[in-house]
Amino acid sequence: MSNVERPALNHYERGETAYNACQSDQRFGYYLYVPTHFSFETATSYSLVVMVHGTERMPQAYVSKFAAFAEEHRCIVLAPLFPVGIIEPRELNNYKFIKFHDIRYDLLLLSMVEEVEARYGIDAERFLLHGFSGGGHFAHRFFYLHPRRLLGVSIGAPGMVTLLDEGQDWHCGVRDFEQQFGVRLDYPSMREVAVQTVIGAEDTETWEITIEPGSRLWMEGVNDAGRTRLDRIASLRASLERAGISVRHDVVPGVAHRGYYVLEPVKEFFAAMLARGAR
Repeated sequence: MSNVERPALNHYERGETAYNACQSDQRFGYYLYVPTHFSFETATSYSLVVMVHGTERMPQAYVSKFAAFAEEHRCIVLAPLFPVGIIEPRELNNYKFIKFHDIRYDLLLLSMVEEVEARYGIDAERFLLHGFSGGGHFAHRFFYLHPRRLLGVSIGAPGMVTLLDEGQDWHCGVRDFEQQFGVRLDYPSMREVAVQTVIGAEDTETWEITIEPGSRLWMEGVNDAGRTRLDRIASLRASLERAGISVRHDVVPGVAHRGYYVLEPVKEFFAAMLARGAR
C-alpha cells in the first residue's frame, strides 16, 4: 500500500485536518488527526483510531483530545460526523442504532476508513473504536456487526444497550439480528476482540434514558437493562461475558455523564492494544 504514488500532503491534510466529505455519501464526513511525523514511506506502521461522537456532535473535540496520543503511538485519528436532521428534521438518534431509513451507518464508517487507507496508505484492516453516550450506542452495535474489523472496542456509557439476548428483538436483543442485517453474529470473532466498557461513577441520571410508550424507541423490555447508565452498562458487560467475551470494565471516580473525563482509561486500553502489535 505504501508503494502507491500519492500526491504530497497539503497543510490541511496533516495535524488537525479540514473537514472531509465522505465520497460515498457527501451528507456525511469526518475530521482527522494525522501526526506531524507521518510519512508515506512508513505509513503501514501507523494504526487507526476511530472516535465516534455523542448526541451533541462534537467530533473535532475528540480529534484534539487524542492528538498527543496519536503523536506518541503513531496513529491516525478519524472522527466521523453524523449530523442531526438527516431525512427527518431535528432527528437526533439516527446513527446510534446503525440503520435509519435506507442508511447504514456502519457501512458509512467503513467507507470513511477506506478513504483514509487510500489517501494515507495505512493498514486499517483492523482498527480501534471508541464511542461515548450516543457513540457508545454505535460502538457496541458496530462490534456485533464487524468484529473482524476491530482490534479493540471501547464502549462508553450508552443510554440504551443491545444485549446478546436471543429472547428479544433488535434493538433490545439479537433474536432477529440476521433478519435485520443479513448476517449472523460471529461469536468466535467477537471473542478475539479486546473489549472495554467505561463510565463515570456518578453517571446516575435517568430522565434522558427512560423510554416511555409512544416513543419511536419504545418496545417491550427497553428499560429492563436497568434504571441508570451504570446499571445498563453492567447489564451489557454481563451479557458479553456470558457469551465468552472478555471485558475490561473501568469506572472513573467522581465523574458523571462527561465523555471527555473518561478518556484516560480509554487511552490506557488503546495503548495496551497497540503495544501488543496485534493486527
